[in-house]
Amino acid sequence: MLVDDIGDVTITNDGATILKMLEAEHPVAKVLVELVEFQDREVGDGTTSIVIVAAEFLKRANDLVRNKIHLTSIMSGYRLAMREACKYVEEKLAVKVRLH
Repeated sequence: MLVDDIGDVTITNDGATILKMLEAEHPVAKVLVELVEFQDREVGDGTTSIVIVAAEFLKRANDLVRNKIHLTSIMSGYRLAMREACKYVEEKLAVKVRLH
């Protein structure tokens, strides 16, 4: 349940709706809002899952920063993991189809 500035109440379990109603000021929160808006616009579903995955990435990155790992090293690791994950999906999970 969300209550806005004028007292209007919104009851929802939709992640996109919740984040759109937030007045995010923190840079990371703004990025999450943009991420959810993009996911909702492109796919129309999965916004809550996207936030959960992104939050876990941020949590793990925070742990690495606390252990004195430089931000550029963390980002390099995430980019390498992304490339490897995309390669795995393409090689092992994707199914090629022919369009006539």
